[in-house]
Amino acid sequence: MLAIVCHELTGPAALRLDEVPEPRPGPGQVRIRVRACGVNFADGLITRGQYQRQPQPPFSPGFEVSGDVLELGTGVKRFVIGQRVIAMTPYGGYAEQLVVAAIGCVPMPEAMSWEDGAAFPVVFGTSHVALCHRARLRAGETLVVHGASGGVGLTAVAIGKQLGATVIATANGPGKLEIARQHGADHLIDSGQEDVRLRIKELTDGRGANVVYDPVGGELFTASLRSIAFEGRILLIGFASGSVPQIPANHLLVKNVDVIGLNWPAYAELHPRLMTESFRTLIQWHLSGAIKPHISASYPLEDAVEALNQVVSRKSTGKVVTMRRNREPDRFLQLDVSLLFTPALSVMPAARG
Repeated sequence: MLAIVCHELTGPAALRLDEVPEPRPGPGQVRIRVRACGVNFADGLITRGQYQRQPQPPFSPGFEVSGDVLELGTGVKRFVIGQRVIAMTPYGGYAEQLVVAAIGCVPMPEAMSWEDGAAFPVVFGTSHVALCHRARLRAGETLVVHGASGGVGLTAVAIGKQLGATVIATANGPGKLEIARQHGADHLIDSGQEDVRLRIKELTDGRGANVVYDPVGGELFTASLRSIAFEGRILLIGFASGSVPQIPANHLLVKNVDVIGLNWPAYAELHPRLMTESFRTLIQWHLSGAIKPHISASYPLEDAVEALNQVVSRKSTGKVVTMRRNREPDRFLQLDVSLLFTPALSVMPAARG
C-alpha cells in the first residue's frame, strides 16, 4: 500500500510517499481502508517532534479518518467487514490502510460523505467539549472566537450559535471573516486591522465577552484578558500564533476570571462517558443538518505534504482533507443509525488537532 511516511523529525518537508507492507490487525483491532483523512495543525507538530504523544520515525501522521472495515482482529464483535466507520488514532492516517483499536471507531452514518466523516471528529469534538463542558456556555451569553475561519474556529462559531450565544468572530482579513459570517457569526473583527480589545468592548456595550475561545494565543490572548466580562471564561485551545502567553495572575482576581485549558484527547482515557455523550449530540446535530464540516480543500494522498503546508501556514479555512484515489469499487453495508449511539463504540483514544 501507499503511505506518507515521516522519516525524521524536521517538519513536513521530511514526509515521503512510500510503498509499505499492508498492516495486519492484532487482538481488539480492525484494519480499515482509508477513504479520507483529516489534516490538522497538530500533524505539523508531530512531524517536528513537538507533540505531547510523540511517535518516533518512521511513522505516518494523521489522527482522524473515514473508511470501511477490511479485516477484524480476534475478539472484535461490534463491527463487520465492509462497515463504514470513523476512526481516531494517535497517528497513521496518511495511508491507504490503517490498523486501529476497535474502541477508537464509531459507525459512520450512510448520509455522511467520506470527506465529512474525516473532517468531523477532532474539530467538532474539541469545540463541543470546550464550550459545553469546560466553559459551560449559556444561551444569551457573548462568545468571542479567535481564528474563526480555521478548523476548530469555524466549529466553535457553529456550536456557539447552536447553543444560543451571540458570536463575535475574529480573523485576519475580509475573506476569512466572510467565511465566519456564513457559518453564523453575528459580529466580525479584522484582527489584522482593528483593535480587538476595543471592538469587543464596543460590541458588548462595555461589558466584555462572557467566553473567549482561543486557539491562537499571543497578542489575541492579551486582548481577550483585557476585554473579558466579570466572571468571564477564556478557553485555551492552542497556540497557532507560535506564542504561548504568560498569564499575570493578579489580573484574574480583578474580574474573577477563569482561564481554562483543554486537552481534548485526555477525555478518551480519563472521562470516556463525556466523550461518548459529546459525539452522540454532535452526530444528532449533523444528521439534522444543524452542523456540517466546512471543507475548503481536498487533496489526493500523494499531495498530503501540500495539504499540510496549507494548514500549518494558516492559509486554509475550515478543514483540509486528503482522499484515497479509488482502486476498488465501494462495498459497504447499510447500517442502522441507532448503532451510532452505542456508548461502547464512541470512546475514542485520540490526539487533538
